[in-house]
Amino acid sequence: MEPFFLRNEQFYLIEGWRSDSLVAGFTSKNGGESSEDFLSLNLGFHVEDNIKTVCQNRETVSQLLDFPLENWVGAEQTHDIQIVNIQKQDRGKGASQYKDSFKHTDGFFTKESGVLLTLCFADCVPLYFYAPQHHAIGIAHAGWKGTVKGIGKEMMQLFHTEQITADEVFAVIGPAICEKCYIVDDRVIDLVQNILEDVEEKPYNLINDNQYHLNLKELNRLILLQSGIPAENIQVSNFCTSCHKEQFFSHRRDEGKTGRMLGFIGWKEDIKTIDESNRQFSSNQ
Repeated sequence: MEPFFLRNEQFYLIEGWRSDSLVAGFTSKNGGESSEDFLSLNLGFHVEDNIKTVCQNRETVSQLLDFPLENWVGAEQTHDIQIVNIQKQDRGKGASQYKDSFKHTDGFFTKESGVLLTLCFADCVPLYFYAPQHHAIGIAHAGWKGTVKGIGKEMMQLFHTEQITADEVFAVIGPAICEKCYIVDDRVIDLVQNILEDVEEKPYNLINDNQYHLNLKELNRLILLQSGIPAENIQVSNFCTSCHKEQFFSHRRDEGKTGRMLGFIGWKEDIKTIDESNRQFSSNQ
């Protein structure tokens, strides 16, 4: 079953994680103010879009989510594995301007309410993490580099340091480029093989000399399984950012000149208690 459902033209929410206190989802490329290559809901500061327009787009999403922009955090993503444990005093960093975002960061974790963790995407894999009994959430940006370096495992190690076991964690793998649209070379596959030595069914297929279709979402699922998350706790989106061109930006499809979607997850501050949220989550499973 597809874990993401379209809430309105601007964003999707994770169906099974819906509650009055938790918001988690992924934006579309529609319903914003950007033009030309960034038509229309570009949310990335680091592309060549008008900064004022990007801020307008972010404010639109903020109002629709009922999550104030000054409570967001954002990152300068570098396809690595650094994850920041966010505290309330971090709110606002990277929300309205790129220069004060978290540097060299591709993942966020928090137990705090009133903070929206956000990362930008345009083909790479968004990884969402949720441990309801511990009021803990996380999000990671997994391109092929971050994937083979182990950002999924890095996130699970952070959960472990917070005394959260892998079987208490639920994960969703979000919209990303599919294997039919994603071709890589021997260099990438060599790195993939190094982390999947014990896996019989590999998430790639040879299509030509030095060319492979790579299923980056499946690769991340296998890594999360290796990290101890039970298979029944992992959901994978069927949406492809390249195939579904009416809904999403795609760096590969659009040859690098394109906007960015936003993956987001956060606890709202004042609606439900933790126990009420946990009961809501359990009833949705």
